[in-house]
Amino acid sequence: MIDFRYHLVSTVAIFLALAVGIVLGTTLLQDPALDLAKKTSDEIYNANIGLRADLDTLRGREAGNDAFIAGLTPEVVAGDLTGQRVLLIEAPGSSGTVRENVQQVLDQAGAEVTGRVTLTEKFLDPKGKGVLDGLVNQLKPVNMIFPDTATSWDRAATLLAAALVTTDQAQGGTPNTATADVISTFEAGGLLSTEGEVDKRATLAVMFAPEKAYDGDGAEVQAGALVSVANAFDVGGKGTVLAGAAATTVLPGDPIALLRDESEISKRVSTVDTADMPVGRVAIVYSLREQLSGRAGQYGVGKGASAPVPVLTSATPTPTESGS
Repeated sequence: MIDFRYHLVSTVAIFLALAVGIVLGTTLLQDPALDLAKKTSDEIYNANIGLRADLDTLRGREAGNDAFIAGLTPEVVAGDLTGQRVLLIEAPGSSGTVRENVQQVLDQAGAEVTGRVTLTEKFLDPKGKGVLDGLVNQLKPVNMIFPDTATSWDRAATLLAAALVTTDQAQGGTPNTATADVISTFEAGGLLSTEGEVDKRATLAVMFAPEKAYDGDGAEVQAGALVSVANAFDVGGKGTVLAGAAATTVLPGDPIALLRDESEISKRVSTVDTADMPVGRVAIVYSLREQLSGRAGQYGVGKGASAPVPVLTSATPTPTESGS
């Protein structure tokens, strides 16, 4: 007969076998997985260390290059903009530090910075187009005619450009008779603020794009408004450069990218997307000089840039060797 002790021993043996099987099976399955996971983790860790070392090296190289270019800047831009008056235009969200650094290099190039116009968010607000149109209709001279396709910002920018810049070198530094009314009315409307002698017209303009591309439903409209301003000041003066920092990705609210996509405007207005770097500040001076010769270009490291800096051409022909 099979007694109770036999049943007990058999049951214990079965459960013990199951337990041993589970432990062995789990161990056999886990060991390869754990080894693979550890190996992968080690590889990622080592790769991360390598990437950090590469990044530190690149940062060191960049710092060295920046220091070298910054040291040479006064020499390489000296006299390039002598006799030119430059107006600075700041978009909402632009960097004051970048603007100050660019202004220093403009001074080194011999330019006279007449002052600064800072546009407000209200100026770019799509809901405020009616206000812009009303002010333009109130202030524009009778002989100022706009194309049928002109936007509210095209019209406002054309009026501002007529008041603040000129294509005539002889008129640089002199006020337009309508300048005071235009500026005071736009300031009273909360559309912009000014600093310096902006009433004494400039011949060139540098416009600073926002540090980050605009976002939200009206982002592309806001960026387009800035493109309109840059275009109007280019037409109204002897040249304009739209400057900023290259975006990591192209977004609808990036005015530099938008301008570069506007084939007709990009033929006239220059852009520099390295304004936060020493080489970009040199590129801005060279771009303004290029504008004075009737040419334009897209410079920097971002999408749509054709070269880091403009290729300067000599103002006088290079003498040829005798007998050549």
